[in-house]
Amino acid sequence: MLKIIVKDGENIERALKRYKRKHRNIKVMQNLRENQFFTKPSVKRRREIQKAAYIQSLRDQEEI
Repeated sequence: MLKIIVKDGENIERALKRYKRKHRNIKVMQNLRENQFFTKPSVKRRREIQKAAYIQSLRDQEEI
């Protein structure tokens, strides 16, 4: 559970911005979506390898 302590004299907009940043940084929504369905470890590994290959191909294209 995220807790944001609003400091004395702090604008509510600023506190809300801090909350959103914390929420995004700890990837709450991404974890909820990932854990909705079970994925086999082999599928996770395959996805990671495909992602790494894609990123590597982008970097290789950048060098050319």
